[in-house]
Amino acid sequence: MDRRVFMKSGALALVTMGLSPSFLRRTAFGADLLKGTAANGAARGKTLICLFQRGAADALNVVVPHAEAAYYRLRPNIAIPRPGLASGAAGAIDLDGFFGLHPALSPLKPLWDQGILAPVHAVGSPSATRSHFDAQDYMETGTPDNKGTRDGWLNRYLAVKGTCEAGCVHSETTSPFRAVAMTQQTPRMLEGPAATIAMNSLDEFTVRTSGPAADRLEALYRTGSTDVVHAAGGEMFEAVKILKAANPQKYLPQNDASYPSSQFGLRLKQIAQLIKADVGLEVAFADVGGWDTHVNQGASVGQLAQRLDDFAKSIAALVADLGDRMSDVTIMTMSEFGRTVRQNGNGGTDHGHASALFVIGGDVKGGKVHGKWPGLEPELLYEGRDLALTTDFRSVFAEVAAKHLGAARLDVIFPGFDRNKTGWLGIL
Repeated sequence: MDRRVFMKSGALALVTMGLSPSFLRRTAFGADLLKGTAANGAARGKTLICLFQRGAADALNVVVPHAEAAYYRLRPNIAIPRPGLASGAAGAIDLDGFFGLHPALSPLKPLWDQGILAPVHAVGSPSATRSHFDAQDYMETGTPDNKGTRDGWLNRYLAVKGTCEAGCVHSETTSPFRAVAMTQQTPRMLEGPAATIAMNSLDEFTVRTSGPAADRLEALYRTGSTDVVHAAGGEMFEAVKILKAANPQKYLPQNDASYPSSQFGLRLKQIAQLIKADVGLEVAFADVGGWDTHVNQGASVGQLAQRLDDFAKSIAALVADLGDRMSDVTIMTMSEFGRTVRQNGNGGTDHGHASALFVIGGDVKGGKVHGKWPGLEPELLYEGRDLALTTDFRSVFAEVAAKHLGAARLDVIFPGFDRNKTGWLGIL
């Protein structure tokens, strides 16, 4: 085969392994992925797992304010019944006498009891947008109402990790699996100059690289120094070798963890595989859609309940599977905004404002619903229709980045946000 044609087809083959074009571009132009080594057996570090609920999850039916009379008045057909009421429908799972979990979130209740689950309510973006696209973009870039931001806040964290306040850079061992998104394309949150990997599954990343064709491709990429894709090729074959050594096809979950067979469940299972393989995973990302419940949302059962069932079972399996490794892991969920307090005429809810999220981990101060509750009486609603915002999402993200990952340059990671004005929530 003509060398030029082979190089072109080889680059396309790398993309089909699960490598985003942006990853190829960064590595080809000098991203230093393998400064030192981060193969199996590397020292354990902290890991952050970000889970995005795309579509705007209904915070009021996720973390239920069951002691709030207005909640039941404004949602006559879709409210979650109060805990302990004798009725045909399952009631909220009480947490603290005021808030409860949707009954489909019962797999998360043991995490609350263990003190490692911290819900945050009335949290979200200060932006007034009700556009899914814009709100997701603002949350992933960490710059509300600024459409000009080119990189995501997690990528900025990766880029400045090890950079001290005076501008000096400490030498750190990095891994090709330092930041992994279990998604088809690199999510906005991880876009930027720091190298990341996006892949649908570990199988796609490894199986498609086996056999004589892969050997010939590797030999070509390891020769010469002028090929545009040479740097990417050498480093990515190192990454493949690391992953093959971890043998993901033979993986068995531990501690009786049972992952749902859904795409979300399988992606969380593979994140657990990477963590336990000690490949140097520092940041992981996965998302799950289906939260835009305009019609037939349901209450204790129905459309939302089905989404929450998969969500909770997947997260509970991940926590169980990781076992004592959860002392080094924090899981943070998020959704672009909440939904209207009043149900609509179609048995659903429309685009709202403030939402709720969960932070889960061994060093999390759980067993408490964090954030200031604004109330649901008409005069307390945002624009007369939505749960009011009392916690900027950047307050939560910044606290997790600083206290769990050790980020120092919060001014770079969240430009324009002064966390000194808000202080820490005390989640970690």
